[in-house]
Amino acid sequence: MPESRGLLTLSNDLLKDVLDCIEADPDRTVNIDRRAYLSVESFRLPSLPEPSRAQDIGNFRLVCRRFAEIAIPYQFAKLATRFSKSGLERLDKICSHSHLAKHTRKFSYLVPYFYVEGREQIEQLLESRGARHRFLDPSLFRKKADDQRRILYTEEDARILGKAMAAFVSLQHVQILRLQDEADRMLLDMMEGSELPRPAMLDLKWTPACIHATSTIAQALLHSRSPFSRFSGPMMNSQSALVIKDRIPQTVSLLASRLTCLELHFDDSEALNERMRAASELFKTVFMAAENLQAVHVGFPSRSPLDLGLEEVFHGVQWEKLRAFGIQSWRLDADEIVQLARRHRTVLRGLRLRDVQLREGSMWKDVLAMLRSEMEQLEWVSLRRVDYAKHFDELWADCMEIVDGSLEGSESDNEDDFPAHFSVAGSDNDQEDGIDFDSEDDHSLADTDQGPDANEIALSPNTTASLPFCTCSRSSDPASADDLGDNGIFVFYQQRKMWEQWVIGRCPEHSCT
Repeated sequence: MPESRGLLTLSNDLLKDVLDCIEADPDRTVNIDRRAYLSVESFRLPSLPEPSRAQDIGNFRLVCRRFAEIAIPYQFAKLATRFSKSGLERLDKICSHSHLAKHTRKFSYLVPYFYVEGREQIEQLLESRGARHRFLDPSLFRKKADDQRRILYTEEDARILGKAMAAFVSLQHVQILRLQDEADRMLLDMMEGSELPRPAMLDLKWTPACIHATSTIAQALLHSRSPFSRFSGPMMNSQSALVIKDRIPQTVSLLASRLTCLELHFDDSEALNERMRAASELFKTVFMAAENLQAVHVGFPSRSPLDLGLEEVFHGVQWEKLRAFGIQSWRLDADEIVQLARRHRTVLRGLRLRDVQLREGSMWKDVLAMLRSEMEQLEWVSLRRVDYAKHFDELWADCMEIVDGSLEGSESDNEDDFPAHFSVAGSDNDQEDGIDFDSEDDHSLADTDQGPDANEIALSPNTTASLPFCTCSRSSDPASADDLGDNGIFVFYQQRKMWEQWVIGRCPEHSCT
């Protein structure tokens, strides 16, 4: 009687089913025109890694050569690398093996704050802040600062990134994220929370880190002739746009021509209007070159809406293939929204107007009427936290400090947020390789404007809510936008939820989508 070979007799499809139980199918993604795309594929922040899953995949690959080949996509399709000595060394090793690198389709670059000044003074700083901070190891900070300085001096990051982008022959999506590990978070909290004056001898900054990371990634993508077509920057610094405009204008145009998806969120509010106005020509260059865009998002901090005309950024560009368009945190006239939507009325399937505040003299009902009557393909619309600028300003009039999320509502439509930073616990080792940037969003049970998920964002159809009236056979449909209850003063939660459903012609009370 022949001896049973057990697992070795299973087909490749069955073995992949086994791997799917450990790690999500690397080929499963959200369509670019779905509302969930941004949160799941682009702006999803790292969760804490699960070493057991990575170990299980690794052990699976050790069984035999066949198992090793089958599991490669599960281990390397989505690759995250820190700007650190160990992170770059690991990336160098991976891209040196073409049979591994050829499977990478998404690359996430995790960039920490740069130690700009005071690397040698960290120990004195910790001692000056009291005993409760002395358990922080000064040598850890010195090592990280020295590593940063060495990488920048030798340009080792530029060399390895160029090598990696050339090796990733299947690359589709590039993402730059700000990283703050537990030690850096505690150090920043210590300095900002202390009543003692913040010493000038130590300075951690995101601006130079963002500028450097964006520039090196751009050069690597250009010189490697990378096939990538999607770029996500959910934590960009507005000053970096100005530097890029001056340093690599030709690179920007060439890279933009390859894009089908571009998502940018600028999370700093300092001199925001001035910087964005100065970057207007850069936006024009990018958007005019990006003729193949199917999805675009440009956002700003909820606490500080951009006060520029929409066309100062988009310059009247019309994209023939555009499927999803989104903006966040903007002060606009109704006609600006109408004109941009009208340019894409035959192709646009999804529209996000997150945190948009209408200026005095404009009314939301005018926007809604146009969207309902003229948008031929529109399948979903997000009006999350839309309001009137005057009401928005009055709400914040007595606030000393505005923090994203304080006025923001919760919805159960799988929407992720743009927090100021995220933390990965532990020291600067290779924990990021187990981070799952694309896991399914958790569902919130709180469907109010003040729930625990108040600061979430994303692009899939809205869920139901208890709303003022029904538009199916149980009741009459509003005759016109004049019946939607827009008072031109403020917008409340249930109202805008009903508006979202009314625009796409669904019953706001009984629709199940």
